[in-house]
Amino acid sequence: MKKEIRNSKEEIRKSIWDGMLEKGIAKHPLPPHNRIPNFHGAEKAAELLTKLEEWKNSEVLKINPDSPQMEVRYRALSEGKTVLMPTPRIKQGFLLIDPKKIPRSLYRKASTIKGAFELGKKVEIYEIPEVDFIVEGSVAVNEFGERIGKGEGYGELEFAILLEIGKIEKDVPIATTVHEFQVLNIKFPQDPYDVQIDYIVTPKRIIKVEKSKYRPNGIIWELLSEKKIKEIPLLNKLIKN
Repeated sequence: MKKEIRNSKEEIRKSIWDGMLEKGIAKHPLPPHNRIPNFHGAEKAAELLTKLEEWKNSEVLKINPDSPQMEVRYRALSEGKTVLMPTPRIKQGFLLIDPKKIPRSLYRKASTIKGAFELGKKVEIYEIPEVDFIVEGSVAVNEFGERIGKGEGYGELEFAILLEIGKIEKDVPIATTVHEFQVLNIKFPQDPYDVQIDYIVTPKRIIKVEKSKYRPNGIIWELLSEKKIKEIPLLNKLIKN
């Protein structure tokens, strides 16, 4: 039986951030507040993620730039997969990290934000390859596939942009790696731009979302502020095109 929505997204975020800090679950960078929180066991969750058939069959992955997914990016490069990494707040678009163009000894460096800027390539819209697997960072998730990020909407916007320009299918597999503490059994408030996920991977288990998932059809322009559009050059290019 589904539990009713009782908390706002912000209340859920604060509860997770506070709890991860108090229980010693969160790790550097600290405090975990106002970010996708890093957690003890992130490496184990990344290892478990690679067991998914969708991961094994993927060639190009869009992976968020946050700390808890650094090991995910490293494992993707180590397996010869190309990583498309959004720059923070999408201000500089996307970076393409091609393991064939980087010495294996530098894969670990390329998995960091700083290293990705040095060893990856900023790509224009037409240079972005088709993406067949997405990994998101999360503050909280539930077993219905609903996800809460840090509150700025960039993960959802990245999905919408890639869908808008034909680089992903609407049903592209999406996974997130989190600590067990971040998996809740309550329903979350949902917005029209929210993107529900297929897999939740913790250090202990893989949760497959069985029910149908809601995803937007692309960018919902009327919900974007002029300020956000101005801050993201990629959106300006899409408007002009």
